[in-house]
Amino acid sequence: MKVKSIFCCQSCGYQSAKWLGRCPDCSSWNSFVEEDYAAPSSSGAKEKERCALYKDAPVLLKDVQIKDQLRLKTQIRELDRVLGGGIVPGSVILIGGDPGVGKSTISLQVSHQLSKQGACVLYVSGEESVAQTKLRAKRLGAEDPDNLYIVNQTDLSLIVEHIKKLKPQVVIIDSIQVLFDPGISSSAGSVSQVRECAGILTQVAKTSGTSIFIIGHVTKEGTLAGPRVLEHIVDTVLYFEGDRFSLYRILRAVKNRFGSTNEIGVFEMVSGGLKEVSNPSEIFLSEKPLGVSGSVVVSILEGTRPLLVEIQSLVSKANFGYASRRAQGFDYNRLVLLIAVLEKRIGLHLEAEDVFLNVAGGIKVEDPAADLAVALAVASAFRDQVILAQTVAIGEVGLAGEIRSVPQPALRVNEAEKLGFKHCLLPKNSLQNLDYKAKNIELIPVSSLKEALDILLRR
Repeated sequence: MKVKSIFCCQSCGYQSAKWLGRCPDCSSWNSFVEEDYAAPSSSGAKEKERCALYKDAPVLLKDVQIKDQLRLKTQIRELDRVLGGGIVPGSVILIGGDPGVGKSTISLQVSHQLSKQGACVLYVSGEESVAQTKLRAKRLGAEDPDNLYIVNQTDLSLIVEHIKKLKPQVVIIDSIQVLFDPGISSSAGSVSQVRECAGILTQVAKTSGTSIFIIGHVTKEGTLAGPRVLEHIVDTVLYFEGDRFSLYRILRAVKNRFGSTNEIGVFEMVSGGLKEVSNPSEIFLSEKPLGVSGSVVVSILEGTRPLLVEIQSLVSKANFGYASRRAQGFDYNRLVLLIAVLEKRIGLHLEAEDVFLNVAGGIKVEDPAADLAVALAVASAFRDQVILAQTVAIGEVGLAGEIRSVPQPALRVNEAEKLGFKHCLLPKNSLQNLDYKAKNIELIPVSSLKEALDILLRR
């Protein structure tokens, strides 16, 4: 077998015969690394095994028989919600997140819960020894199950042999960056190794019906390390959000072939591991200041779950005549757009003001229904006027300053009423189509941003 040298981009997997300063595919600089490459043999045993996987002949779609497969519940409700109701047999789930955010912790907790139900689980720890994993399991209270197997191994061929021998229902790989395939000469963590190892594990999952959790590291930019093909191979991609120095973690699905990608799970990091948060809205609003300008509460939707979060804004005079805009937990471009609407349609002179925006609790807001709350928070901070107390603002802001309707207004209003809010600003069109009888909350319809400011700042 002839071995030659190629240069491979560590960001996207693009291959070149010579070194390039900039990748022509993903435009990354200095990302090419030299790797040994061996062309596959056309008459080898490995080729015959690969051909055997595709021995099934094409069949008519109408003749395909579908079997109802029961999902495997992890007994962690927040995780089951994000997965779409539980673990689908034979699925491959990728978990990503910053170092120390809780990827290994939740994986060991899932292993503990599944083994308590009688499921056979294999935990492959490539970064920790068996003794270190035992210490972490003892801290989490997950050291007593009879069906939880631990192995410290990075050789993929041996891991596959363990899976064939034990035939577990669930396998945890911690992490994909330390695994290596002996058939590839490049080092562990390279694009070739990550791509090939993920492909082989996916192949094992689909042929044996074993569900596999893969833990992946992230880069400084916040994306999963390795090629993007890694996310295309797996069935589900979960991201842990939140600062590792903060108490709360948010688990979000960015890809899910067996469920919705709009659901989130909220956890609290405690000494015994990750604890579920049953009422996130109450947690996010627990430290909301009273009688302070620039603070507005909004009801957003994450999948089928309504959440109340606090939008905070601070507006101060810019230094040296250059205005700065900063957003934490909210889209920066959307903030700039809303500031432009406030300047043009409302007449606020923000061109010489620094504008800072923060979503309290570390959550990232992507719902357009938060536009009205953001605009009100900026206007309140600029005028140094306090928004009407116990008020929730819901609505999307258009470029003309109009307030557009939002989906599922009944869920949002109901969540605000349950937490004791007395006033709710919402679009006029949403109120007309609202199928909800509010008892203890005043519904205030608004059609423009100017109207909303007049109501809240003059009451």
